[in-house]
Amino acid sequence: MDKTVFKNILQILIILIFNSFLAQRNPSKLKEATVINDTISKKDTIAVPNESLQDILYTKADDKRRDVQKRMIYLNKNAQVKYQDMQIDADYISIDEEKNLIFARGKQDSLGKIVELAQVNQGGKKYEVESFNYNTKTREAIAYNARTEESEGLIVADKTKKYNDSVFVMRHAEFTTDSYYIEKKDTRPDYHLLASYIKMQKGKNSSSLIVGPSQMYIEDVPTPLVLPFAILPFSSKRSAGILIPSFGERQDVGFFLNGIGYYQPIGEHFDLKVLADIYTKGSWNLRPEMNYLKKYRYTGNFSADIGNTVRGIKGLDNYSKTGTYRIAWRHTQDAKANPFLTFSASVDMTSQTFYNNTVNNNYIMDQSVLRTQQNSTLTLTKRFLKLPATITSTASYSQNFATGLSDLRLPQMNVAINQFYLFKSKTGVRTGLLENITVNTGLNLSNFVSMEEGGLFTKEMWDKMQTGVKNNIALGTNTTFAKYFTFSLGATIDNALTTKTLTKFYDPIQNVEVEQINKKIAGYSIFSTTASIQTQLYGQANFKKGSAIQAIRHMVIPSIGFTYSPDFGGSGFGYFRNYYNANGALTPYSIFDKGIVGTPTTGMVGALNYNIGNNIEMKVRSKSDSTGVKKMKIFESLNISGNYNFAAKTHPWSIISVNGQSSFFDNKLSVNTSLTIEPYKILFAPGSDTGIKTEDFGHFSVQGFNVQVSYPLSNELFGEKKDYSKIYSQKGEIRNENYFFDDDNYAHFEQAWTLNVNANYQYSRTLSRTATKMASIGLDGSIKLTPYWNVNGSTHYDMVTKELAYTRIGFSRDQRSFTINFNWVPFGQYKVYDFFIGIKANILSDALKYKDRSFTQPNAPF
Repeated sequence: MDKTVFKNILQILIILIFNSFLAQRNPSKLKEATVINDTISKKDTIAVPNESLQDILYTKADDKRRDVQKRMIYLNKNAQVKYQDMQIDADYISIDEEKNLIFARGKQDSLGKIVELAQVNQGGKKYEVESFNYNTKTREAIAYNARTEESEGLIVADKTKKYNDSVFVMRHAEFTTDSYYIEKKDTRPDYHLLASYIKMQKGKNSSSLIVGPSQMYIEDVPTPLVLPFAILPFSSKRSAGILIPSFGERQDVGFFLNGIGYYQPIGEHFDLKVLADIYTKGSWNLRPEMNYLKKYRYTGNFSADIGNTVRGIKGLDNYSKTGTYRIAWRHTQDAKANPFLTFSASVDMTSQTFYNNTVNNNYIMDQSVLRTQQNSTLTLTKRFLKLPATITSTASYSQNFATGLSDLRLPQMNVAINQFYLFKSKTGVRTGLLENITVNTGLNLSNFVSMEEGGLFTKEMWDKMQTGVKNNIALGTNTTFAKYFTFSLGATIDNALTTKTLTKFYDPIQNVEVEQINKKIAGYSIFSTTASIQTQLYGQANFKKGSAIQAIRHMVIPSIGFTYSPDFGGSGFGYFRNYYNANGALTPYSIFDKGIVGTPTTGMVGALNYNIGNNIEMKVRSKSDSTGVKKMKIFESLNISGNYNFAAKTHPWSIISVNGQSSFFDNKLSVNTSLTIEPYKILFAPGSDTGIKTEDFGHFSVQGFNVQVSYPLSNELFGEKKDYSKIYSQKGEIRNENYFFDDDNYAHFEQAWTLNVNANYQYSRTLSRTATKMASIGLDGSIKLTPYWNVNGSTHYDMVTKELAYTRIGFSRDQRSFTINFNWVPFGQYKVYDFFIGIKANILSDALKYKDRSFTQPNAPF
């Protein structure tokens, strides 16, 4: 017994001597240790020999016990251990000095279930665990049922092993970005990925998760989305990832996965997406897309659609297989890169039947399938520091899907001279007609050919290519006289040169009228002059005080002018020729017909032009306006125009054109109208649908009428916004949204909605007996059924055919961490529904691409 007591006294003396030695070697750390006190006001600093620990171990607890023989320390209730950069807070902690192990466990209930997790903080990172083993020598650790937060995400793993400060491996782990679950506002996440194992690698500036086979669960319900692997980045840099598709069904091509693919950043300035559309009836589509960006220089992207569309059943008459392609390129130069030389590209080339046979549902949802024409343009612009000129070179390609023709202009160059004054001002202030003479001029060179698809860059195309040069000179001047009148003079001169001319003749052997294109250089020059006088007149009608309408103001802008140009169809110019047609009638034609430089005008013009512009406003009483009145526009503009040609042999009066524009209800309701009136009487022969215009003036008839109306409706237009907090006493909160409850516990909230109404009516008759009419109403809107359910859609109703045109209905659901979208086209040529689930968190947006965080977007800097 005496030996045991002596041995214990000796061990205590050795520890005290060694602790004193450490205090002399590192007094600053000892000073920190002396500050920590437990609940029984005793100093708890334990200094362990250097061969076991490489730093001082700090402990405290409500109840502390030491087993000297087993070299164990037991801490109970509010236990805490600090060692190097790690701090452990738990209900129970044991320290094995011999094995260099620290064990921590959370708080248990009477049945041994963990009801409060232990807290581990290391290097600024917090972890919550049920139990935790840490080796102070190897710095390895094993945690059970640990909650690990990283960036926007949370991992809950059955078992987590820490190999070092950079590598963690987890077994049977759940990963989610549900902020409510992370903040412990909910007991289960709204979604999670369940993985058999996860490896977390931490770097200095970023970290990532390497996930093994995993499956997505939504509200703890397993989904068919299974990933063989995934890499989840925790960094602001771009990273590779799988692109999640939408799925649904299209009546003509079957069930589908639309947009499945992969995203891969390439270096500092490029990224690549490869998407695929797969259909059960055999259709497929491959869509590679590359984006590029160089800051302060340029940005752009290449994309393509290549695929086959299969319809019907093979072996039956309804079977068809169509190959389609689309090639697109967009390039934009930064304005700061070079203000004197800019280049831009907007290229979009498709097969002739691409939009009619596409399997990419995006073109259906955005109504691209209704396109009838598509244009592509390359533009290079050169400006000069000292020269007043701008040179623009373009190459353009236009496809007309209705006619099947493609127009190519290659190259096309325009030289524009900046407007300049012909004479200098003597006083510095320009007055009079001479000092105000301006000159605008330019030169345009064009090469043009129109071909069917497949004929481009063939020998036939080069033979049909036309080359033309046009020069335009415009002179203009104006001055004010009699204080209220503006007098203007102008003249234009057009010069043209072309390499192809036309010869027309009748071939009696073939009994056809032949149009022969000649490779011959020819040109023409035409000119015209104008003179006009314009003024402004005002009139106002005031109503008696107290009436609803205070005043009406009418502003009239009348303008009268004269235009002259000679008859360039005369034989002396040589621009027109005659031939005898199949009926033997002498028929005139221009040698420049079907050319690219236009055709000279025929017939002398000595016309008196008139234009009457109107603006009508009124002032009405208004309680909402601080002044008590407000202005309302009856007509923002109402223009009436036409002319009388003194040189015309027949029908000197032109068609009268009326155009109006107005808006009502605080500029919400927009109305645009146009009207054309024929002043001469039109007669129809018996059995003929085409009329003849007579010389009987004064029989005014409507030849065309068009009206377009649009009005955006919303819940704000129908009453003031309700303050529910003053109406209902009970309030609840779901995901930071306030709900108010009435006495029957029914929830009330703001149901925002919008509805854009568009109406269009067209009437066209000209010389036809029967008018052509078109009338349609379009609706486009959305409504929030609840704060997280949104319904949107659009439709058009043809009131002439009494049929619904293109119609789309969409539903979207905000599920905290992800969004559900559903779009449906219920009828028409393309009947399709499309369903998509996407993660909103940025870290999963890269691996499971919901938002394409390519560097062309502002949230992904270099």
